[in-house]
Amino acid sequence: MPGALPRRPSPAYRTAGRRALRVTIAASAGFYVLLYGLGWSVGATYALFGAIAMAGLSHLPGSGRQRAELLLGAVPVCWVLITLGTYLSVRTWSAVVGMLVVGFTLAFMAVGGPRFAGAATGLHLMYILPSFPPYAPGSLGERLAGATFGIALLIVAELTLLPEPGAPPYRERAARAAESAARCAERLRSAPYTLPEDLRDTARTLSTELRSSKVPEAERPAGAGVRPRALAHTGLATRTLLGRLAALPPPPAGAAPPGAAGAGAGATEDPDALRAVADVAGETAVRLRGGTPDTRAHARLRRVRRALTTAEDVRPAAQRRTAALLEVTDAALAMSTAADLAVRGRASAAPAPGRFWYARMRAPQLWWRRLSGHVGGRSVFFQNAVRISLALAAARLIAGVDTLPHGFWVLLATLTLTRTTVRETRTTVRRALTGTLVGALAAAGLLALVGTDIEVYAVALPPLMLVTFTLGPVKGVGWSQALFTVVVALVFAQLAPATWQLAEFRLLDVVTGSAIGAVFGLLAWPRGAHDELRRSVAVLLRVSAELVVATTARTAAGGRRVPVPSAPGSRSLQHALVMAESAYAQYQSEPAGPARPPGGQDWQAALITGHHTLWGVGGGPGEPRGRARWRTGPGGGGAGGGAGAAPPARGGPRTGRRPTTPHPPPGGGPPGPAPPGAGSTCRHWTADRRTRSSARATGSRPGCC
Repeated sequence: MPGALPRRPSPAYRTAGRRALRVTIAASAGFYVLLYGLGWSVGATYALFGAIAMAGLSHLPGSGRQRAELLLGAVPVCWVLITLGTYLSVRTWSAVVGMLVVGFTLAFMAVGGPRFAGAATGLHLMYILPSFPPYAPGSLGERLAGATFGIALLIVAELTLLPEPGAPPYRERAARAAESAARCAERLRSAPYTLPEDLRDTARTLSTELRSSKVPEAERPAGAGVRPRALAHTGLATRTLLGRLAALPPPPAGAAPPGAAGAGAGATEDPDALRAVADVAGETAVRLRGGTPDTRAHARLRRVRRALTTAEDVRPAAQRRTAALLEVTDAALAMSTAADLAVRGRASAAPAPGRFWYARMRAPQLWWRRLSGHVGGRSVFFQNAVRISLALAAARLIAGVDTLPHGFWVLLATLTLTRTTVRETRTTVRRALTGTLVGALAAAGLLALVGTDIEVYAVALPPLMLVTFTLGPVKGVGWSQALFTVVVALVFAQLAPATWQLAEFRLLDVVTGSAIGAVFGLLAWPRGAHDELRRSVAVLLRVSAELVVATTARTAAGGRRVPVPSAPGSRSLQHALVMAESAYAQYQSEPAGPARPPGGQDWQAALITGHHTLWGVGGGPGEPRGRARWRTGPGGGGAGGGAGAAPPARGGPRTGRRPTTPHPPPGGGPPGPAPPGAGSTCRHWTADRRTRSSARATGSRPGCC
């Protein structure tokens, strides 16, 4: 009967089961070899908890090879943390100060991307474990050897046990999207000048695959260096290009076909913009896949863009078409320049200043800008780091003053149960305490029944660990705490004679750690990103509005370099956008509050507005320095110097730093927000409408997830 057949486990169980098998084999092998083979009880403890901390209690993203590389790089960090914890445990006050500093530093590492955030919990535990008495610097060598042995076994397990297929790298995703853009541009060169439905759907799908929420964490270009920033910039520019091509209006009636002689009054040597865009997109795809294309297509597109800015056709339909083509060429130039930076790094040709501000900066400078940009109470990364470091320091102080037995469990509970909102922390703590109580009762019964028969504990530990790390991530924190309580009871029963009171100590420590976490969850930003998102989005919209007012005033002056005072806060548009994006990313991971948000609240639309403004005032790549002529039609004044700086768009560079000076205007003159250029009132209105429809067509959420 079909109903009698066993159901296949869900993907969540299969993923958790593979990880549980690797953790169990590495931790058990390290524990048994060092404890029963060499008689190293301290080394065995560090081997066991080293593997559990870095894989069982942490979330390392990526395939087995990627996790192994991350673990290999974390080994020296673990040595430093174990050494610090060992020597700072000499006094309670030194251990508390060390916990405060190290706890903040490791938690603040999340600004570096998913890999740093995933390893933070495990690294915390590598410092917490040696920071408790007894103060025994003489055992430091055994501690380091045990932790290294356990992590080495885990690396081998990641590489050999049930390897997982790797996901397509982000560069390949961007290359596919660039190829699609080339096909779209080629198709739009001929009648009926619209994309067929299948090509439009393909472009929409490939654009969606570049969204951060659709990319595996290990493949996201989230680093602060030149190449990761440029790769993220490539994805945003490619998505922008696809959206603009999908919304490109047809040429006006009576216009000559692209590339024909006399096409476009005022055009120069090559007015076929779509052909140039297709060539650049194809060249970008080849470059992203490791090829070495020449740069003739890029140089040709720059000439085409210059020709478009000198067009003199005053018909409204022709102006709208030319404005749209300028937007397409700007996005294609940004995509090509960013892709070259992503592949070659600082060895690439120097791009124009503005949106590629990071191109000539060294990695330490970029990391400093990333870190310093998030130092302050308005950053959710800073808030989370302050909250958890204060909670861990308080837990270490209480465990040291009250001399709680197995104080390590107090800090472990504080670390793993504290959440970003007090509501979520309360729910988590309630479930964790229930699970711990059940696990403590089971452990007490097992210890009372078995007594000192170590062989029983040794045999039962591996299968119980396998069940714990399989069911825990799927079933939730209650199951995880219940099963892990029994696991630690079996471990410590093999290290020293234990009675049922060991389960009592475990319950007491978890209650203490949970209470500390709940208190600091209440005192330090209890609503998490919910309130911060409102504040950061309000700042973003206010700064964007001030820049729009200043830019509009300059445009209304006929494109002349009249002194327009910079709006307050205009220099921090990039920083405001990064703060809003990080708050929105955390907001998505937090449970909704009891009160429903007000109707019509669209955070994504606000973020798109910020990117729209950032692109418009940032200056386009490779634009000519001379003044462009742009007519608004009969009776209209020219607008915009700088040969058409980049127009508003729904995508933009995700920089992660606070700008220190506004971008210089293309034509020289004093620093200030660059005018959008090449933009009449009609063009700005149509570009804005086209951007909104493009965002709807592609389902875009640029840089916000």
